[in-house]
Amino acid sequence: MKYSIQVTKTPKSRLSEVNFDDIPFGKVFSDHMFMADYEGGQWKNPRILPFGNFEIHPACLGLHYGQSIFEGMKASKGRGGEALLFRPEMHARRINASAERMCMPDFPEDLFLQAVSTLVNLDQGWIPPNEGSALYIRPLMFANGEFFGVKPSDTYRMLIFSGPVGPYYPKPVRLVVEEHYVRAVPGGAGEAKAAGNYGATLLPAQKAVQRGYDQIMWMDGHHFKYVQEVGTMNLFFVMNGVVVTPDLNGAILDGITRDSFITILKDKGIPIEERPVSIDEILDSWKAGTLQEVFGAGTAAVVAHVADITYRDAVIELPPVHERTIGNMLKSTMDKLRSHSISDPFNWIIPIGTLIPESIGSD
Repeated sequence: MKYSIQVTKTPKSRLSEVNFDDIPFGKVFSDHMFMADYEGGQWKNPRILPFGNFEIHPACLGLHYGQSIFEGMKASKGRGGEALLFRPEMHARRINASAERMCMPDFPEDLFLQAVSTLVNLDQGWIPPNEGSALYIRPLMFANGEFFGVKPSDTYRMLIFSGPVGPYYPKPVRLVVEEHYVRAVPGGAGEAKAAGNYGATLLPAQKAVQRGYDQIMWMDGHHFKYVQEVGTMNLFFVMNGVVVTPDLNGAILDGITRDSFITILKDKGIPIEERPVSIDEILDSWKAGTLQEVFGAGTAAVVAHVADITYRDAVIELPPVHERTIGNMLKSTMDKLRSHSISDPFNWIIPIGTLIPESIGSD
């Protein structure tokens, strides 16, 4: 279905102010943003505006009771200069899965794809040319009902905005196993990209940073025995030539990069297992000399190699990055797919032009 998205262009672009060789992650924003409002049981007034502030009511329900969800996706450029999206339909589905869990309305998937593509087309000059960089896209839906009371809102707002980013982790990360705080449990909201999931991790993450670590390796909330994920990534372990990642159990985010890695590994005939992974198994594999790689997978990081994992008195040190064949292969494959440097047998790379109607409203 073709939607009428009204476009108001910025009178003055800020693009000339950006140094693509030095981009602080998450602090630079492109010229425009998409906005739509949910009222009376339907999404209304889809529009693209100059990026900027907007007013919300002090009683905005999203601020008080946490009905707020988001996505993270990227746009890149192919060798011919065309703007490309990576599996955008998966992000459209996942934001609706998060919406369902948080008692929020679905956002039409075809409108999502049209909105993202139209916005990226308008701001494609903001896509960084450097390898490993991309235009990060942030869809965000929040409740904006204006009243007190713990119940679902009647009104919501959808925003989509973007900004150029460089590598999320410039070097291998140091992890510490968390045995006190819990990120999520089956039956909770761990599978949703809900704001509260991340807010609750900030204190333990800050404590970990103060101790010299980069991130927490979260464990299950019952026994603190089975690995879940890192706050910004799913985790993969390579033990004796077999890649293992924790299975989805309702407490782990169903990562799109995770799914992509599993597909690539299967396509290349590399053994991959989705199952519970205990910290004892990881420790035993390290002691036996069969723990070859540990890396995170996520939209922002793509592949984040793990330098070491601290578990109680043990420091599990991993081999040098240049020896990690699987993680490096996955990162190289994803980078080449995103730039159309290799063939795309999975049909994951979508040129934005294929998702934009022939004409859109503008002023």
